[in-house]
Amino acid sequence: MMCYHGGMVRTQVQLPEEQVSRLKAKALEEGTSLAELVRRAVERYLAEEENGGYQERARRALLAVGRFASGAQDVSEAHDRHLDEAFRGLR
Repeated sequence: MMCYHGGMVRTQVQLPEEQVSRLKAKALEEGTSLAELVRRAVERYLAEEENGGYQERARRALLAVGRFASGAQDVSEAHDRHLDEAFRGLR
């Protein structure tokens, strides 16, 4: 649950009917309001932008490629298995 400091400000936003329809369906699925979904989306957008946005995340990810050695010799062939083991804590 997000916490908002201060009061809410009413604003009006125009969205395409197709987006509103999808948002209403998602709100119903999650048991929340359309307004709450919009607030969450805006918060995610602002947080992403404050962290440099997609381009910055992609740049940092590419800088990490090849910088670490696992010691495994078959990572390129068995990466799915290695990833599954890592998430399960087996390695």
